[in-house]
Amino acid sequence: MAEFPSKVNTRTSSPAQGGGAVVSTLSPDLGFVRSSLGALMLLQLVLGLLVWALIADTPYHLYPSYGWVMFVAVFLWLVTIIFFVLYLFQLHMKLYMVPWPLVLMVFNVGATVLYITAFITCSASVELTSLKGSQPYNQRAAASVDSLPLSHQVSKMNSKINPEEPECLGNALGWQVKLGPPVELCCATLI
Repeated sequence: MAEFPSKVNTRTSSPAQGGGAVVSTLSPDLGFVRSSLGALMLLQLVLGLLVWALIADTPYHLYPSYGWVMFVAVFLWLVTIIFFVLYLFQLHMKLYMVPWPLVLMVFNVGATVLYITAFITCSASVELTSLKGSQPYNQRAAASVDSLPLSHQVSKMNSKINPEEPECLGNALGWQVKLGPPVELCCATLI
């Protein structure tokens, strides 16, 4: 076995001025906010907040049906915030392995179904749980009215994926998945 040398020469150096580590800062993409997807997500955030705020201001815990409405409204509102932040700061580009158009499409289809069930539940429960003309009645009725445009608006987000591209994730004929660098994610082209 070779013995360890008694003298070891080491040299240290400091990085040149300005040549140190590159620090990446998150900057918002304001173009996303002006896009149709960004505008629809903002609308979904505002209407979702309105729905759960109106229900939360009533004694909803006394009625199990409003528990479902609250779960749907709050859960989908929080998930929408996560997607909005991902797209606003372009974090989805760093995670290019994830097929984001497919993820958004599955989320929006699920959100549409959940919002429709919440609308039906809330609308059916308003008359049974409140006196007509009272404040809880008005708030619950307004929440059910707000949840219907949410389901329609979320379903419109699904139509923003371009189905004409042959390799698109939203292609109705073959559901072909094309993975690769972020530039090649074909469904990112929004109308």
